[in-house]
Amino acid sequence: MTTSPPASDLGVLRRNNVSVTGDAAARPIVFAHGFGCSKEMWNVVAPQFEADHRVVLFDAVGAGSSDLSAYDPAKYDSLHGYADDLLEILDTLDLRDVVFVGHSVAAMVGVLAATHDPSRFGALVLVGPSPRYVAEEGYPGTFQQADIDGLLDALDANYLGWSATMAPLIMGNLDRPELGEKLTESFCSVDPGIARHFARVTFLSDNRRDLAGVRTPTLVLQCSEDAIAPTPVGRYVHEQIAGSRFVQLSATGHCPNLSAPDELVEEIRAFLG
Repeated sequence: MTTSPPASDLGVLRRNNVSVTGDAAARPIVFAHGFGCSKEMWNVVAPQFEADHRVVLFDAVGAGSSDLSAYDPAKYDSLHGYADDLLEILDTLDLRDVVFVGHSVAAMVGVLAATHDPSRFGALVLVGPSPRYVAEEGYPGTFQQADIDGLLDALDANYLGWSATMAPLIMGNLDRPELGEKLTESFCSVDPGIARHFARVTFLSDNRRDLAGVRTPTLVLQCSEDAIAPTPVGRYVHEQIAGSRFVQLSATGHCPNLSAPDELVEEIRAFLG
């Protein structure tokens, strides 16, 4: 006899627009998207794991086709709110030994979730991670505080214009303008009010101390010519997570899930053995 999941479980899955494909009996792999994106950013990567994994995709609340009415600025005033949502999804689906693949800011969401409840996780794959975007003495960072202030002011003044300017720079690969256009479309689909709030949470966060608490086997994947999370930042993450593995990708820019999906898949598979 088939029974329906409890209403509370369906609420969690609907709120985060969760989809599950692949082999239901196989090791789960969960993909999480970055700022201004949605689970569609994994459309080329995720299907390549369906033959031998239970593949889980979701939209962070406030992104994609998530339940926008569930966006609570107080809850999501730090990345811990998103980490709580991730753990709730894993609990609802009763997933363990999870391979978590987090891109950009979602990498730190995975770090927070794995340190809070390591029993759920078997591996972390951090794609273009940055625990802090503002540089300071002894930490490479990416931007000076004045740069971040200017970036956030520009975003507040004209989010659509900011998206059209910034998305191609974040994407990199200027010789492939269609990729920048795809990222711009994704940025422009996000509610501007939510995007402004999430941008502040993202670019003003500092999760450096959380890295030392990671006990899950971790792979750090670093792109070349990444304007958002450059190589010194990726190496810093690697150095702070004991036993982690660092791989410098041939891919350039900040979004290898779009620009170099096959290389990304290859490195994840090599890490998982």
